[in-house]
Amino acid sequence: MLHLVLYQPEIPQNTGNIGRMCAISETRLHLIYPLGFEVTDKYLKRSGMDYWNQLDVHHHKDWEAFKSSELGPKRIWMFTTQTEDLYWDVSFEDEDGLLFGSEGSGCPDWLHQKLKHNRITIPHKRNSLRSLNLSTSAGIGVFEALRQFSKLD
Repeated sequence: MLHLVLYQPEIPQNTGNIGRMCAISETRLHLIYPLGFEVTDKYLKRSGMDYWNQLDVHHHKDWEAFKSSELGPKRIWMFTTQTEDLYWDVSFEDEDGLLFGSEGSGCPDWLHQKLKHNRITIPHKRNSLRSLNLSTSAGIGVFEALRQFSKLD
């Protein structure tokens, strides 16, 4: 199983879209609090639609609670714009976790330090533009990892 980890997401529509993708791809979703919205937010439900009930989602009060969870990933890959190591150079494995930071500030510096050897990026040609949308980036990461170690039915 693949794990997708959202560190303090802020926009409910992104989390809803990611939840929908996780339900369809049978990827476990981890939400690390605080969130920028309520899980019952109408925008979250609208974008996640009826998929939310079929989602394997786990809520964690903070990073330490996530790390101590028995249901977490074996390895964690942080997707960030603060590295030049490309995601397509990684050999993803079953039980890996793909970590994405909040839309406004990404992951904090201390987390970058903890995962400094496991930071990867999605390349883009227009370096004048900051980054892709969170749900787009998560989709790119999830389906590349799944392509490498499993086949979708």
